[in-house]
Amino acid sequence: VMGCGTSSEASDARLAETKIPSDMPNKTSVHLDKPITESATIPSVTFKARIRDASIGGENPFAWKDVTTANLFRGKRCVLFSLPGAFTPTCSSTHLPGYEKHYEDMKACGIDEIYCLSVNDAFVMRQWGLKLGLVEETVDASNPLNPGNFKKVKLIPDGACLFTRGMGMSCTWDSERGFGERSWRYSAVINNEKVEKLFLEGGAITNNSGPDPFEVSDADTMLTYLRSKK
Repeated sequence: VMGCGTSSEASDARLAETKIPSDMPNKTSVHLDKPITESATIPSVTFKARIRDASIGGENPFAWKDVTTANLFRGKRCVLFSLPGAFTPTCSSTHLPGYEKHYEDMKACGIDEIYCLSVNDAFVMRQWGLKLGLVEETVDASNPLNPGNFKKVKLIPDGACLFTRGMGMSCTWDSERGFGERSWRYSAVINNEKVEKLFLEGGAITNNSGPDPFEVSDADTMLTYLRSKK
């Protein structure tokens, strides 16, 4: 059961459009009422990132930058994994560290970038990465999230939940954990903005789920898949 989203007969029975205030960059956000499927195109949204800018100086030399899904995924084969929240136990002890550990192994399988996404803002995602010991990229700007993100796994702040809703992965934890709206745990291979492979925990999304399943979106499962496709 999804935490948000309605159906629309105008385009796809799974889609609905929710209007966003005109002063926001994404004036229309697409919601899926069930998880995206393999071969489908990922939603087109804009992420609010923080980029290191030495010209600013001071203790917080960062500027806001709009980074789109096209900037990150177009013409590339990427691994994306999403999780309920920065600083939460499984996400911090196993999920992100596993992908950081196998970063080079996945790159050797023809992966251009590895991204971790959560419904958290850019400030939270940065501090979480630093807390986990990820090495910050301070110079190279070849990835649109850098400089100021990280050298290996890059962290995507989906603070407004636009991408998560568009993927059909929005889940609400209110009576359970008090998280509010977050992303269900999953991993995927995104090939030129299309879902090549999807690993969805539990096979479906459950609002206020007591258990936090972590069986198929881990780095080892992803690496096994990637090696099978070499």
